[in-house]
Amino acid sequence: MEIFGVDIGGSGIKGAPVDLDRGELARERHKVLTPHPATPDSVAAGVAEVVDHFDWQGPVGITFPGVVTGGITRTAANVDKGWIDTDARALLSDRIGRPVTILNDADAAGIAEMTFGAGRDRKGTVIMLTLGTGIGSAVFTDGHLVPNTELGHLELHGHDAEKRASTKAKEDEDLSWQHWAHRVQKYLVHVEMLFSPELFIIGGGVSRKAEKFLPLIEHVRAEMVPAVLQNNAGIVGAAMAAAGK
Repeated sequence: MEIFGVDIGGSGIKGAPVDLDRGELARERHKVLTPHPATPDSVAAGVAEVVDHFDWQGPVGITFPGVVTGGITRTAANVDKGWIDTDARALLSDRIGRPVTILNDADAAGIAEMTFGAGRDRKGTVIMLTLGTGIGSAVFTDGHLVPNTELGHLELHGHDAEKRASTKAKEDEDLSWQHWAHRVQKYLVHVEMLFSPELFIIGGGVSRKAEKFLPLIEHVRAEMVPAVLQNNAGIVGAAMAAAGK
């Protein structure tokens, strides 16, 4: 069974048909740059470009980098503030002319990893963290999602944690892997103190380079592993949501 998934990120909008039996992209994904400013209309145009690239005609699952409740986007940390309280499901469905399911981006990635990836068959508390333009989070207890947790906005040393420990912070400040890993370590220790997870799954594009920073992180009791689906997890999870899985 194939369903289309789209992952809206702070830097790119990417999507592809997904084979839901295997949890893999059925075709090579297509990506366009996220427009700046990332207004609802301009992002919707980018989503339409990705979907139209494949001439897809069925339902579409779409992730959003913020809180989503009932198809309404409630926050907009890394996109234009015009998204706040927008009926994103209606906007995107009208723009692409197909039924749309929309959910938080890290929740989508977490759902995919818990089904097909590093969290498969894991019980207890599992936390997926996506390191990118910001820090997204998905919290699971015995496989059940607690949606819209937004742990990237925990305060850490007087700052939003994602302003210090996201991949964007590493790039903007030209941090070494060692220096950045130390910041990520402080963040993980803080999250662990609050939630006591058995497992951290580290996702986002930087998960492809996990060997450069995960071994540098100390003083975290929980197991730490990179996302198996890496940066495709959001696309897979979006497609799963559209299929009602």
